[in-house]
Amino acid sequence: MLEFLSDGVRIAYLDFPPEGAAGQTDRHKTPVLLIHGFASNHGVNWLFPQWVKTLTQAGRRVIVFDNRGHGRSEKLYEPEAYRPQTMAGDAARLLDHLGIARADVMGYSMGGRIAAHLALAAPEKIRGLILAGIGIHLIDDDGPPSGVAEAMEASSLEDLTDPKQRMFRAFADSTRSDRRALAACIRGSRRAMTVEEIGAVAQPTLICVGSEDDIAGDPLALAALMRDARALVIPGRDHNRAVGDKLFKEGVLAFLESLQPAV
Repeated sequence: MLEFLSDGVRIAYLDFPPEGAAGQTDRHKTPVLLIHGFASNHGVNWLFPQWVKTLTQAGRRVIVFDNRGHGRSEKLYEPEAYRPQTMAGDAARLLDHLGIARADVMGYSMGGRIAAHLALAAPEKIRGLILAGIGIHLIDDDGPPSGVAEAMEASSLEDLTDPKQRMFRAFADSTRSDRRALAACIRGSRRAMTVEEIGAVAQPTLICVGSEDDIAGDPLALAALMRDARALVIPGRDHNRAVGDKLFKEGVLAFLESLQPAV
């Protein structure tokens, strides 16, 4: 992976050009920046579910990166290093590093929270916004369920009995994450957006949530609070199984095609 320094923090990223004939004819299209979720990384969230392939074959330049504390990016152990605005700053500085003035941005779960903060702090950098795996809990909840930090710090999965604690811990173990860094991330990033903040996000927005997702919250309720948002409910999918869903991908591609070309 490539690396750059975001305010002194080492961030790992990959930059994929458009593929084949689609790439040759559609190079004018706005790049897409993908922001992964908690305890995940660029590979688990975007490469393995074929998101990068889907987008590059549609003629898109795609940038993926590992959030601080995740994947191959630098691990930090103080909660203050993971405030949502700080993590959104990493995404903004990556675009600057690559010379990208404006991008379409999609975030999943925690990545959706980061993307929303980026849209609020640097609206000029975003043409279209996709908030996936996050609905109304963006504003009426401040992050993953309480106890997830403690789940990261438990000696083993067998020590946990709460189903959601076990789910997050098992996922962190499966991605071989630095659980101490994740505990700090949870504690530092827990902040709900206000109704006023989400109402100030003006970019065209698509909100995508599985119909069986009990972590994200209602996407329709969130869309109703935003200036220019629509919701896509992904049938029969929960928080984890929605990521690579075919209808999810089709909805995102249609949304991107509906946006006005970048000037």
